[in-house]
Amino acid sequence: MSTLTLQSIHKQFEQTQVIHGVDLEVQDGEFVVFVGPSGCGKSTLLRMIAGLDEPTSGRISIDGAVVNDIGAADRGCAMVFQSYALYPHMTVYANMAFGLENAKVPKAAIEQKVQEAAAMLRLDELLQRRPTQLSGGQRQRVAIGRAIVRNPKIFLFDEPLSNLDAELRVSMRTELRELHQRLKSTMIYVTHDQVEAMTMADKIVVLRAGRVEQVGSPEALYQRPCNTFVAGFIGSPRMNFLPFVALHSTSDLGHGLPSQTSEVGVRPEHWQLCEAGQGLRVEVTASEYMGAQRLVQVRLGQDHRLEILVNGEHNIQSGQALHIRVDLEHIHAFDAQGQRIEGVSA
Repeated sequence: MSTLTLQSIHKQFEQTQVIHGVDLEVQDGEFVVFVGPSGCGKSTLLRMIAGLDEPTSGRISIDGAVVNDIGAADRGCAMVFQSYALYPHMTVYANMAFGLENAKVPKAAIEQKVQEAAAMLRLDELLQRRPTQLSGGQRQRVAIGRAIVRNPKIFLFDEPLSNLDAELRVSMRTELRELHQRLKSTMIYVTHDQVEAMTMADKIVVLRAGRVEQVGSPEALYQRPCNTFVAGFIGSPRMNFLPFVALHSTSDLGHGLPSQTSEVGVRPEHWQLCEAGQGLRVEVTASEYMGAQRLVQVRLGQDHRLEILVNGEHNIQSGQALHIRVDLEHIHAFDAQGQRIEGVSA
């Protein structure tokens, strides 16, 4: 059992409040991702869980025991950093064994743990190399292996894929997810990349300015974002937003929405091309061919710009007029404060 509970966590640096009363429950074996823009407090929160920083107030509990006064080395957490933090003069084997040797673990047990972790991470043939002889992805696997051999209660990942190229990030996402399924351990992962969050998480925690905006599964956040911030942050390409009056005055698409609706959101993939005289008439300002799909930027009237995703087989050119529509179930309604209005979209 490896659960984590955060109760009313606040963090203040001198006169600046950076974490504002965060409450969170992480269940045993969950893969939880903290996501949000730079400066939202996600890494600060992770460091407090690890014991590398202290909350100004509030309680952190692991497996039901409050750990505020317990040092980082004794919390049962293992952290994997963005920078890998490997010892360049040591071999892969020595890097992975170092923490166990300091803890006076018997040599035979160290050998077994390192070999098992190396096999799991496909590092068997690299154990006698040094970090400078490894690729970025291999170095990150060594850093993860160093955490695995400690058999921690909770794995903590601080933007571990940020230094990798795009192709390698995709493959490492898959490897980390498979690793979680094999280990069945509790993992908390910090990223600013919402695609990473959507593809890896059991549960996503969306943060903004030190506050939790929404917690839920990737599906829940995509389908029912609680406000315009979450709606715009989750999903790629990002959601389109239109004042309700612009939608209502130019078409019949606004029918069926509550009167308190101030703004509507529609994801690019939910717009549909339709016949002239139906839906919204828009003008194409740019068209990007991406193979199976085409991302089309359009202008509604003089003031509103939208992005729509259509089948890549459509030959759409800049300057062309299109008519687009969307089903009511794919329209997200928000009030004047940017909060979701329930009972409108799917």
